[in-house]
Amino acid sequence: MLTRRLGTAGPEVSAIGLGCLGLTSGYGAPAEADALATLDRAIARGVTLFDTSDAYGSGRNEAFLGGALAGRRAGLVIATKFGNLRNAGGGPGGVNGRPDYVPQACDASLRRLGIETIDLYYQHRVDPAVPIEETVGAMARLVEAGKVRFLGLCEAGPDTIRRAHAVHPLSAVQTEYSLWSRDAEAEILPLLAELGIALVAYSPLGRGFLAGALKDPAELAPGDMRRLHPRFEAGNFARNRRLLAPLEALAEAHGAAPASIALAWVLQRSPGIVPIPGTHRVAHLEANLRALEIELTPGECALLEAAFMPGSAAGLRYPPALLAMLGL
Repeated sequence: MLTRRLGTAGPEVSAIGLGCLGLTSGYGAPAEADALATLDRAIARGVTLFDTSDAYGSGRNEAFLGGALAGRRAGLVIATKFGNLRNAGGGPGGVNGRPDYVPQACDASLRRLGIETIDLYYQHRVDPAVPIEETVGAMARLVEAGKVRFLGLCEAGPDTIRRAHAVHPLSAVQTEYSLWSRDAEAEILPLLAELGIALVAYSPLGRGFLAGALKDPAELAPGDMRRLHPRFEAGNFARNRRLLAPLEALAEAHGAAPASIALAWVLQRSPGIVPIPGTHRVAHLEANLRALEIELTPGECALLEAAFMPGSAAGLRYPPALLAMLGL
């Protein structure tokens, strides 16, 4: 397995990690046997970075991951997040970056995961009511206490990243990044390169869109969160489907799945990027890891970038209420 380092002094991880949300929820209700088989195969193939959050299933995802990885912690890098709250019904419940809340959230995650130390701890959403220096200061105290090894932020803007990094070095910033969502290229990627921080790219397949298998959003399961996302609304989805032709043609030329080509592109953008595609299916995991074997030519990359110009996707990448929570 190829590896990459998260930040200047962060942990070395597999060049492709596993986003764990879909193992328990988010895209319908997967069979537990499928989720466990995918985790087993990921470990067998050398995947070492596993990404979860206390927001996923209101903690249930952490508990599932902790139980599934019990007894095989060695060599794995477990990342989780805090501060993106859920209400009693499991929906968005605001954000919390207060310094007194940070250790409470950490202790709860440690219990659910069944571990003594979180390898990479992110603030999941920036709290606009709390100076980032105060939140990261509390996170830094977790490092001093040995409860956390490395720190990160999710969906943070350039000024916030710079100010946070001055308090305690960040190893990673996590944001959505794919052919379909290239917003990070304008300011975030250059800043991370300057500061020596890795980009952990979530949804590097556009929530499955770039895999090309979904032909009609009406096929989505009733509990699939994509039903709420503007890019998957019927009119927008039909327009977005037309973007896929060059990607699918390249996939055919390489004898690979579109997902493999889309991830290969992300990997070739910078050695400082680690994508964390999520899946609960072994076949999809294998297609994702195939990206490590594919070397796109400059011409092929240019073709994809011309087809997926920034702003070319129809619809916002989040529903408006959730988009407002991003600290960008």
